[in-house]
Amino acid sequence: RVHHAYLFIGTRGVGKTSMARIFANELNNPENKDDVAAAIFAGQDTDVIEIDAASNTGVDNTRELIANSAYLPMRGHYKIYILDEVHMLSMQAFNALLKTMEEPPEHVKFILCTTESHKVPATIQSRCQRFDLRNIPATQIVDHLKSLIKSEGFKADEELIFTLARLGNGSMRDALSLLDRLLA
Repeated sequence: RVHHAYLFIGTRGVGKTSMARIFANELNNPENKDDVAAAIFAGQDTDVIEIDAASNTGVDNTRELIANSAYLPMRGHYKIYILDEVHMLSMQAFNALLKTMEEPPEHVKFILCTTESHKVPATIQSRCQRFDLRNIPATQIVDHLKSLIKSEGFKADEELIFTLARLGNGSMRDALSLLDRLLA
């Protein structure tokens, strides 16, 4: 069975939003069609709606989401809402969202992503399956950085790569940002 709401928790750069997109693709693209996957991962799919809750914190934004959730998906099995940085919603927005999360239409799925789970009300959390994403081990970051450096045609000292991975503090995004700065 597929639950109606998921909560992905973890520090920045560990893949919460990427995981949400991968999961949405699996739910709505079981045949793994390239064009559908490309649209989902680019945030341009009509049935997978990605919302930056940090920019859309108000109750009016949430009411619009709720109103649109009544419409059936156009090509996928579900209408999937990915709410990134969900902890930024106002209390009024959470209260508006709660009713829909209590009794969602069968075709609606929610994937909430946050770095600060303590700011997500217990009433919302209790309606979600929770997944805590851990920091990425430095050895995995090192391996990824090495493959990127090689594919880009650069060379780097092992100690430098390990330092970048360590400075990333478990965040692939932070380690990649540091690498980008060095390459620039």
